Amino acid sequence: MSKLVIVESPTKAKTISKFLGKDFRIESSFGHIRDLPKSKMGIDIEHEFEPQYLVPRDKSKHVKELQAASKKAEEVILATDEDREGEAISWHLAQALQLDQDKSKRIVFHEITKQAIENALKNPRIIDMNLVDAQQARRILDRLVGYELSPFLWTKVRFGLSAGRVQSVAMRLIAEREREIEKFKAQEYWSVEAKLNPQQKENVVFTAKLHSIDGTPLKKFDIASKTEADKILDDLKDTKYEVQDINKKEVKRSPAPPFTTSTLQQEAARKLGMSAKQTMTLAQKLYELGYITYMRTDSVNLSEEALGQAQGIIKEKFGGNYTGSARRYKTKSKGAQEAHEAIRPTDLVIETGNLEGEDLDAKHVKLYDLIWKRALASQMPEAVFDQTSVDIKAYKLQATSSHLFRASGQVLKFDGFIRIYMEGRDEDEENEGLAEGELPELHKSEVLNLDSLDGVQHFTEPAPRYTDASLVKTLESYGIGRPSTYAPTISTIQERGYVEKKEKKFYPTEVGLLVSDILVEHFPKIVDYEFTAQMEAQLDDIAEGKLKWQPVIRKFYDPFKENLETKKKTVKKEVVQTDIPCPICGKLMVKKIGRFGQFLACPDYPNCKGTKQLPEEEAAENKIKSENEQVGQTCPDCGLGKLVIKKGRFGFFIGCDQYPKCKHIEKVEKKTGVKCPDCGQGELVEKRARKGGRTFWGCSRYPECKYATWKFPTAGSGGEKT
Repeated sequence: MSKLVIVESPTKAKTISKFLGKDFRIESSFGHIRDLPKSKMGIDIEHEFEPQYLVPRDKSKHVKELQAASKKAEEVILATDEDREGEAISWHLAQALQLDQDKSKRIVFHEITKQAIENALKNPRIIDMNLVDAQQARRILDRLVGYELSPFLWTKVRFGLSAGRVQSVAMRLIAEREREIEKFKAQEYWSVEAKLNPQQKENVVFTAKLHSIDGTPLKKFDIASKTEADKILDDLKDTKYEVQDINKKEVKRSPAPPFTTSTLQQEAARKLGMSAKQTMTLAQKLYELGYITYMRTDSVNLSEEALGQAQGIIKEKFGGNYTGSARRYKTKSKGAQEAHEAIRPTDLVIETGNLEGEDLDAKHVKLYDLIWKRALASQMPEAVFDQTSVDIKAYKLQATSSHLFRASGQVLKFDGFIRIYMEGRDEDEENEGLAEGELPELHKSEVLNLDSLDGVQHFTEPAPRYTDASLVKTLESYGIGRPSTYAPTISTIQERGYVEKKEKKFYPTEVGLLVSDILVEHFPKIVDYEFTAQMEAQLDDIAEGKLKWQPVIRKFYDPFKENLETKKKTVKKEVVQTDIPCPICGKLMVKKIGRFGQFLACPDYPNCKGTKQLPEEEAAENKIKSENEQVGQTCPDCGLGKLVIKKGRFGFFIGCDQYPKCKHIEKVEKKTGVKCPDCGQGELVEKRARKGGRTFWGCSRYPECKYATWKFPTAGSGGEKT
């Protein structure tokens, strides 16, 4: 008889089998083997929210095979992941396989290495029901919100919509940012800049900005118009420039800590252009193949063994100047939990060129390289800069006011951790106060030549739209969600059509904005940032055994249900009246929302089924028709219908008017007016990649010409303007 080890995935099973002998049989559960039913809520609300789990039909055969294997085994070892989800999978396995508690063991490990597996086998434990209860509580909370709130949206907005607990909060963030951008009014301001150079080095020019007038420092909006800037420029005519003061100081910059789930998703988005979901899928494979430690963690700790190995590799690769005492970091994120160790390579000796395994591609290698560099850089010394600030006095005889300019620059003195890794930045982040560029060698009282003096116009900009990186960062800062929830939360709001991603930024759809507005108005607690964070904290308390899960659910559900019943009676389906007559009966049409956005409909539906596009959509369609000569031609498939412009979920397309008898479709080409630089005959048109939906531009003569570029083409940059 052998010992049966059950893990979640075949890849993980294959990796573990390398470390265990013939006395072990390794099997996979293929994820969860039990779940709540899809056809009904599956929660007995009257009996303390008892969940009604079942084995899905597509898992029943596999469960029977595992049952048979467990009965033959001398011992059953549940080796699923170490977080709440993994603990719940082990518990479901124990329930579904009817495992004898004396015969079964639970083991956990943070990395899939021989030593980690052997240590885990020496230290088995029982299933942690606190972790299971925390996972159950989250699952039940989300099911209650989804199954109770979604039908409300069906009756008040349109059929098929759905609401989620954490997803709705993420949607609110994106919607509110869009409202901010819509309301934003740019404010003009000016700066006065002098380009100067030392008299001995006329070819060395640097920029100094006007810092103060008559000893009063200028604030951002103090020069509010061109008129004010021109007045200052006029005051500065025939002015001499002299170095008044030079301040030099040494500035140090510390390396970022090794990756947590959140920071890995952020950096992969910034540096590699990966979505949170894609990052976690790739990291999962690297973990299961034994290359990195567990990828769902809040911790920034590194094991003593990893710290020692890092110092050895740093010394070998970069020399003794780059080694020192080990750096230990403290976790700062709200509600950090299940924190054993940061994400790092299981063996820092393994570099990207040595990765091997089925289905590993260039993206896996890039992500591993990011993890490897970040872990190693976290143990390297600070980068050191010499930072210089120079005050320059502008003066002339009989002047009525004094003007002081300031220039700053920095020189890298010792690269330290920057030698291998520099943390990425979001659009709205400051550069930690470090000056840019380098100043020439200057001396106090030195007279400078004026190369040019200009007023420079600026405008304030709205907060940028969220990206994968900034949305994950914001969710974490609010304490909303946990390592396992960021990626599915973002994926869900995209899959539901509530947001669209364009050029790596999230834009809310009409449906998304409408749903968010309704939830904010009528169910404020569901989308309240602080309330959602408190719920996460309570789930953490359940995981630590401080709270029982049923009272937490009851405290949430009773007022939620009461409010829902009230809103069902009092909230009316919003109807927006227009002055556009119905093309069938003539009644004034109303705006409605369908699967693919807003449209006009007859208010007498279902007696009258007249519909019409919104005026702006009709104008867009007419423009597209004029740009696509093939519209109006006979359908090449059926030979009977005519090709017409239609609108679907992903925008306009060309289809046969005999649909559904004929399902011929063609893409609407978004032309750029730029000739293909490869063949010189076709025109570059906008296209979308099959995987990930990323926008690119390719030749209209494809497949005859296969030229493509990720950069937006302009005349002279990607081809000749037609």
